[in-house]
Amino acid sequence: MIRLSVNINKIATLRNARGGNTPDVVEAAKRLESFGAQGITVHPRPDERHIRYADVRDLTQVVTTEFNIEGNPNQKFIDLVLEAKPAQVTLVPDAEDVLTSNAGWDTLKHKDFLTEVISKFKTHGIRTSIFVDPQVKMIQGAAEVGADRIELYTESYAQGYSEDKIKAIQPYIICAEEARQLGLGINAGHDLSLDNIEFFAQKIPFLDEVSIGHALISEALYDGLEPVVKSYLKKLS
Repeated sequence: MIRLSVNINKIATLRNARGGNTPDVVEAAKRLESFGAQGITVHPRPDERHIRYADVRDLTQVVTTEFNIEGNPNQKFIDLVLEAKPAQVTLVPDAEDVLTSNAGWDTLKHKDFLTEVISKFKTHGIRTSIFVDPQVKMIQGAAEVGADRIELYTESYAQGYSEDKIKAIQPYIICAEEARQLGLGINAGHDLSLDNIEFFAQKIPFLDEVSIGHALISEALYDGLEPVVKSYLKKLS
């Protein structure tokens, strides 16, 4: 079964909009796990505009499923990950001023840097995934720098799904097959939703994990967290 990791950044965004601790991201993570989520993802950014570094430390104490910390590996981020020792770290090359992640790594251009960073995490037993665009050469580069997994950046799939889902999925099938041949695990995330997740999972059934945040939390505003999590699990099974 493809694992569902829920990104709880948007819960932190709502909390930060008002101040205080409502909604409580720790309580949300615990409830998501109780509803069947098989992982919790956070993406702390340097300005802490949603998930704060303190949240990561708090969540480390309570998450019982897979904990995935994603972000741009500056020194502060690296230190946080080595302190928290999550099951997985996902490297994302987002600039500080972007609203949300908008590109994958150029694993060829940044080969030396990624090799060095991944080596640090692997020394501490942390599985490492690299956020990449659906391009075969970037998948091959991820294998060369020593990554354990890739996370396919699925925005273009989500944008093309309603117009021509067969065309939209093709680059991902090709890249996923390449990753499998190279011995890389395969994750996926960004703009996946209840509308498009089932087709993606059917066409790439050997996915290890999807990370879903914005859509899932938005859908839960209408239907509730528990029913939405269970709907995702059903579509992924």
